[in-house]
Amino acid sequence: MVHDLTRLEQGLKSWDMDISKNQLLKFDRYISLLIEWNNKMNLTTILDPDDIIVDHFLDSLSILKIMDIEDSSIIDVGTGAGFPGIPIKIMKPETNLLLLDSLKKRTEFLKVVTGELNLHNIDIIHSRAEDLARKQDYREGFDLAVSRAVASLNVLSEYCIPFVKAGGYFISYKGPAAEGELIRAKKAIKELGGQSQPQIKNIPVPFSPKTHKLVLIQKNTATPKKYPRSPGKVKKSPL
Repeated sequence: MVHDLTRLEQGLKSWDMDISKNQLLKFDRYISLLIEWNNKMNLTTILDPDDIIVDHFLDSLSILKIMDIEDSSIIDVGTGAGFPGIPIKIMKPETNLLLLDSLKKRTEFLKVVTGELNLHNIDIIHSRAEDLARKQDYREGFDLAVSRAVASLNVLSEYCIPFVKAGGYFISYKGPAAEGELIRAKKAIKELGGQSQPQIKNIPVPFSPKTHKLVLIQKNTATPKKYPRSPGKVKKSPL
């Protein structure tokens, strides 16, 4: 291995999770690819390997503390450099994963990563969420939608909830502003078919002083066909 992955091993151990040598090698290679490709495009402002482990890998994996996702179908909306989807896939290879991003250069990077890490049952699509969610093969086709994208929760809900099956979940990775965002997003969540009382889970991430929160929104009913609205409207006029 090129990098010291002690923090990853110790962090997962504190969560009572084991990691194999093969999985460690995949995370090690992922770090190298992030740093290498960041010279060609802006993937992340975090380039120190220890910080990548904490702020990207462990943060992405915090979902495993609260949810059993064995054999789940997952869509990662606005995945960027592959977070949280790829770390989840490395730790839970039996999941079926779709990585969605609107920037073609990022999807090209993700194809290289998934190839080099030998990840299977993983699709990468270059598209806007508003467009893909209207296609029959993807609409309400996933057990779980996840997103670490930087957008307000009422906006993210319109991007993500249409992808989720009734009974499934949209999980948004948020920081200290999660409670306020959830209050402002309740109308949107209900309109899109989500439950009336979403949960917020506080997840202490090892080695991190930051506030990490996961917003859990269960899908109760089908999303009305008019959502998501056309590209641009979701951000300009949030529900």
